[in-house]
Amino acid sequence: MKIYHNPRCSKSRQTLSLIREKGAEVEVIEYLKVIPSDKELSHIIKLLGIKPEKLLRKGEADYKENFKGKTLSDNAWISAMVQYPKLIERPIVVSGNRAIVGRPPENVLALL
Repeated sequence: MKIYHNPRCSKSRQTLSLIREKGAEVEVIEYLKVIPSDKELSHIIKLLGIKPEKLLRKGEADYKENFKGKTLSDNAWISAMVQYPKLIERPIVVSGNRAIVGRPPENVLALL
């Protein structure tokens, strides 16, 4: 199991705490420090079963300043998230061939 984690985010901390409370082994990836590649992010989005645009944090300054009101292809949105990782919704938990966004944190229970 992997969690794409931002330690400054309360939902991310709560999701990680739930995983640990259940005794699951988890690899913590601080995605703002270790940015996922286009290929890795594409794979995660495929596991989530969503369009890349649905993974965007549209309240972020990077979004408002660079992308608000724009229509991009799926690949362009993925590249934008790699270039501006703060745009990636958090936390994302991947287990095998399944993934969830931990909003709310209890979503992770479906993977445990």
